Amino acid sequence: MTGADVLLLALGAVAVGAGALVVGTRHLVRAGLWLVVCLGALAGDYLVLAAELVAWVQVLIYVGAVVVLLLFAVMLTRAPIGASDDLDRPGWPAALIGGGSGLGLAVLLVDAFHWSRVDLPAAGTAERLGEQVFRSWVLPFEVLSVLLLAALVGAIVLSRPEIGRSGPAAAGTPADPGRPVGGPRTAPAPVAVSADEGGRA
Repeated sequence: MTGADVLLLALGAVAVGAGALVVGTRHLVRAGLWLVVCLGALAGDYLVLAAELVAWVQVLIYVGAVVVLLLFAVMLTRAPIGASDDLDRPGWPAALIGGGSGLGLAVLLVDAFHWSRVDLPAAGTAERLGEQVFRSWVLPFEVLSVLLLAALVGAIVLSRPEIGRSGPAAAGTPADPGRPVGGPRTAPAPVAVSADEGGRA
């Protein structure tokens, strides 16, 4: 086992531990910060595997954009910052599903390769990666961008509860205290103005 293998395993352990803390914490903001640690460890794994471009894209897009978008949505929707009872649910169903899925994938990979050695392809370049992303994977790429846009629009709608309502409360104007709810608006009473000796009002 080489030093690269040890570093790869260590970063993988950090990513798995941070991912477990993301789904295990009761603080929403702390979950976002642990997500930064998890995605950063994955970027380190990409660097160890000599995929520098993918590592920097991971940092720029996921750590620098998606996590910031998550925290922005938390602040925009006025979500509770502290511990939330809604996030303290029994975790054994999720652990059972996740463990079963991981075990099934491990059995599938072992049965497919039987511990055989796989020759690595030639080192990729930015040109080859861009060709794959914008030719073979352009549809999932665009779907992901639409999904992020829909999430941002949904956060804005949730932060503005008056959208879709009618009346003075929705328009931001105070209601007339002298008018009953649903009643007609009355004209204001005339104000008497006294004239001075010169006849000016």
